[in-house]
Amino acid sequence: MKLIQLNGQSGGGQMLRTALSLAMVTGQPFRMTHIRGQRSKPGLMRQHLTCVKAAVEISQGTADGAELGSTELVFRAGEIQAGDYEFAIGTAGSTTLLLQTLLPALWMTKGKSTLRLSGGTHNPLAPPFDFVEQVFLPAMKKFGADATIRLVETGFAPTGGGILEAGISPTAGLGKVNFTERGELQATNLRVISRQVSNSVASRLMDAVGKAWPCEKRKIEHRDEGPGQGLIGYAEAHFANGCEMVSGCGERGQSAEKIGHRMGKSMSTFMNTRAAVGRHLADQLLLPMALAGGGEITTTAPDAHVPTNVSIIEKFLPVKFSIEDEGGGLFRISC
Repeated sequence: MKLIQLNGQSGGGQMLRTALSLAMVTGQPFRMTHIRGQRSKPGLMRQHLTCVKAAVEISQGTADGAELGSTELVFRAGEIQAGDYEFAIGTAGSTTLLLQTLLPALWMTKGKSTLRLSGGTHNPLAPPFDFVEQVFLPAMKKFGADATIRLVETGFAPTGGGILEAGISPTAGLGKVNFTERGELQATNLRVISRQVSNSVASRLMDAVGKAWPCEKRKIEHRDEGPGQGLIGYAEAHFANGCEMVSGCGERGQSAEKIGHRMGKSMSTFMNTRAAVGRHLADQLLLPMALAGGGEITTTAPDAHVPTNVSIIEKFLPVKFSIEDEGGGLFRISC
């Protein structure tokens, strides 16, 4: 079968993860060159390499160029096998991104599967565990795809050491879903999860969120002693048809006030539109929409991931996406 030619120069690891998912589901092999070409450290890092090796194992496939630092990869999937799998990233790399890479393939098998993934569970620039559990998976259930996840150990970046377990049930296929109406607002929450970080830092973060997005219901949750200290804040808005969750991870050199301000501004922007889903979920719904054969989303201004993700999806599937600016900060994505 002819290789699909992909250029990873303009994007990051998401381009590779999307290509791996689609190659497993469709059986079409690909060659990707210039992987993460514009990053400060181009090529495969450990978290990307783990995704490749996991895809090889689950699909009984092959991968040429699967080594650290490699900027070119040829991946050929075989037959996807349901089963019980365990994958360790070996760093604080995101377990949730690894999970999202493997889910589409495992949903298409004939039996139930389990995953035990170790690495980071609460990372900057990746969906944290709570987002996947409360936002992403409920959205996927509307497509007819079912999975449950359990947090065994919290792993904050940069230490990692987290463990995520997942149970995946097979589906006969994804049904078309439109995410265009969020429904009535039912509840708002502001939470901070921390380990070995003082309550004063958590309170400062929540106060900063509140200046941009007032929320009276606040809670600080402490994790027991574990691998490394860390902190993450969640601003949540629960609607009749779904949930939006904005998160902010504690990072070296980033004040609690700066993280909280960024969270509050992001949630305020979402709340001031009629968008049904936030920008991060919108990006994550592109692949299942395409696999379902179509759908529609209303969201806020898409980030840079959307066009690069779309460019990969349209190489594997006979779909065409459109992105329309409807004014007032509202965008409509359809395929």
